[in-house]
Amino acid sequence: MIKNYIKTAFRTFRKNKWFTLINTIGLAIGICSALVIYLVAYFDLTFDKFETNSDRIYRVVTNFTFSGTPAYNPGVCSPLPMAAKTSVTGLELVVPLDQPLFPDVELGESNPAQKQKFRQQRDITFTTPDYFKLINYQWLAGNPASLNEPYHTVLTADRAQQYFPGEPLRQIIGKVVVYDSVKTTVTGIVAPLTENTGFTFHDFISYNTLLTDHVLRQSLRLDNWGRAQVKSQLFLQLAPGASATAVTKQLNALLKRNLDNTNKHKTQAFALQPLDDIHFNTKYGGIADYNNRASKSVIYSLVAIAVFLLLLACINFINLSTAQGGQRAKEIGIRKTLGSSRAQLVYQFLGEILLITIVAFGISLMMTPYLLKLFAGFIPEGIHLDLVHQQFIWWFGLLLIIGVGLAAGTYPALVLSGYKPVSVLKNQTQAQGQTRKTLLRKSLTVSQFVIAQFFVIATAMVGKQIYFALHKDLGFKKDNVVTLNAPFKNNSARQNAALLAQLRVTPGITMVSMGHDAPASDNTSSTEAEYKDGKTTIHMDDLAMKFGDENYIKLYHIPLLAGRNLLPGDANHAFLVNEAFLHRAGIQRPQDAIGKFVDNFNGDRRMEIVGVVADFDQGTVHDVIAPMALMTSPEASMSGTFHILLAANSDEWSGTLARIRSEWHSVYPDDADDLQFVDEGIARLYDKEQHTVTLLQWATGLSILISCMGLLGLTIFNTAQRTKEIGVRKVLGASVSSIMLLLSKEIMLLIVLASVIAIPAAVYAINLWMQDFAQRTTMSWWVFATCAGGLLVMALATSAFQTIRAALANPVKSLRSE
Repeated sequence: MIKNYIKTAFRTFRKNKWFTLINTIGLAIGICSALVIYLVAYFDLTFDKFETNSDRIYRVVTNFTFSGTPAYNPGVCSPLPMAAKTSVTGLELVVPLDQPLFPDVELGESNPAQKQKFRQQRDITFTTPDYFKLINYQWLAGNPASLNEPYHTVLTADRAQQYFPGEPLRQIIGKVVVYDSVKTTVTGIVAPLTENTGFTFHDFISYNTLLTDHVLRQSLRLDNWGRAQVKSQLFLQLAPGASATAVTKQLNALLKRNLDNTNKHKTQAFALQPLDDIHFNTKYGGIADYNNRASKSVIYSLVAIAVFLLLLACINFINLSTAQGGQRAKEIGIRKTLGSSRAQLVYQFLGEILLITIVAFGISLMMTPYLLKLFAGFIPEGIHLDLVHQQFIWWFGLLLIIGVGLAAGTYPALVLSGYKPVSVLKNQTQAQGQTRKTLLRKSLTVSQFVIAQFFVIATAMVGKQIYFALHKDLGFKKDNVVTLNAPFKNNSARQNAALLAQLRVTPGITMVSMGHDAPASDNTSSTEAEYKDGKTTIHMDDLAMKFGDENYIKLYHIPLLAGRNLLPGDANHAFLVNEAFLHRAGIQRPQDAIGKFVDNFNGDRRMEIVGVVADFDQGTVHDVIAPMALMTSPEASMSGTFHILLAANSDEWSGTLARIRSEWHSVYPDDADDLQFVDEGIARLYDKEQHTVTLLQWATGLSILISCMGLLGLTIFNTAQRTKEIGVRKVLGASVSSIMLLLSKEIMLLIVLASVIAIPAAVYAINLWMQDFAQRTTMSWWVFATCAGGLLVMALATSAFQTIRAALANPVKSLRSE
């Protein structure tokens, strides 16, 4: 029986090659998209699920409010870990993680000429032995107890081989590793974690090193309970049966006892963040200093896209299968006459769609690695297709084949198997239920193009917003400017002064400024301050800070509205403010601010306002322009950034950049430069949005492709069904253009109806997405008109060849059989 089903299926496939090809390609595209999205979703949703007691592991985070505005910090104040360990009950493990800012690592202390240096190493943390109870590692050499002593380090095996290539792991024990100026001894080696995790550390330095080393201990500020640093994180493993709510109350009671809360405009509180929330919570950020985070809303959006693409493919199959019903009517009638039951016919038709789905799944398995490679730029590292070790792929594939097969094949199977033998053999199947089937096909076609139109509009509007972000007036000049970050060293001030002097006389350079970040960057810094206007005191708990010398506003063409520019001696007593500062302070005119003072700046300074600059973007269009102070900084001479304005002639930039690198290496021969253009850095601030556009473009392209393939199949079928009608019309004098209009009119009406349905849904969705932007583009009517018109043209172009061919056909051929 099964053998006969398979034979019949392949005969049907050979007889209807085009329809089979359209169905197979459509399903392969949908299944491949679903497979890639499943891999991404599985990767993110299984993050940090391998820890033994993951349901009892929490990160302590700090929530602030500044004048009613909330702020979220994944770090804690430095005194909390030790105080929590001794004062809070219900805790099984207290694990601090303090991450240094990309230190340089040196090896080979005995001979300075043979020293190996690794610049700005990542994934390094100070921690305690309890970390290895919190997260399960396999120990290859040494033991966790070695981290009780200061200046001891544990390495992962891959990091140990990076530092000491080719040496046996046990011989690496006792080797010296220097992090900036902190000299440590390797006392343990662990196997790196292979699971999906945010704990991506490779160097573990004993936490007691922080408490013992004089310089490091000062940076901790163990007496400051009001300061939380992103780099200082604290993890707790609760005892069995302990309540997270009770522990939170104890932590905040501890904070209340130790915090000098004299500022009524600022509040501070601790909260416990579950381990499984860290990877998805964008308010606090990841564990490691640069760890990428996922968004559940993005994952759900991806899943929705996969469902839509599969739905489009299923609609194609249903449309084409029911449209072909008349051609298979005699086969069904004869088989029923010869004794076939309806159930057997249903099995036959479901078997055909399952065979097509299996072939489509096989094609999708071949396409998936290429698709993963194509999207490697914004798919998390570690996602790949491994059919040997990823057993869940086969289970997912089985469910997908069964699900798609049933979704696409059930209705056609029930319809086709329901034909009555007597009606079939009397050629009465065309009239029976024709209106109902036609309405169904039209509804399914409209549904397809509603989805396609939605994606088209969404892609256009997201692209318009990104274009707006990249081309809007930022309030400063970003073209022709490159930056160069100086390393932090004991003698950096002298070296930076020498490099600054050399750059200022380098051909091809118009101006050089020394400061910190570019005007717009993702590195924000803010502080507290007070401005007194008579009897009224205005508290500014989120005053943004920018640092630059006297050339900074000149180089970036930031307009000075009143007062004077910065001078080298202004570092500790004077600064410039922006227009947003004036609005917050209630100052009407820029010149009225000159000579006014700001108290309690950064907690303990009084600063004079000596100038007012025009507002400029400090971050992205997600943010409003905040009150800001622009000042000089003594620290910039030691660890600042060189801002270099190149001459306008871009043809000479390659030579100028080469000279800049040459000057850099003459001052810092052991350090690699990180020369980059400011406009490219600003464009990178919108990587997430650009990835969204890319994803939407692919979703749009695939949805249009699947929809147009289905439309082509229906056009082929409809023109075949109306061949004699077209012949009669031509004999009676109908022109080619009138016949083309006749065949295309229905398509045009369906696309227009799809646009009418899709546009309100797209407007609603885009409005929701736009809520995340403080500065946004407008929803222009022409965008929607262009998208609707473009899809209409594309649909007509898809069916044009077949309609033209039918309109030009010789009527004699179509009427010869009458």
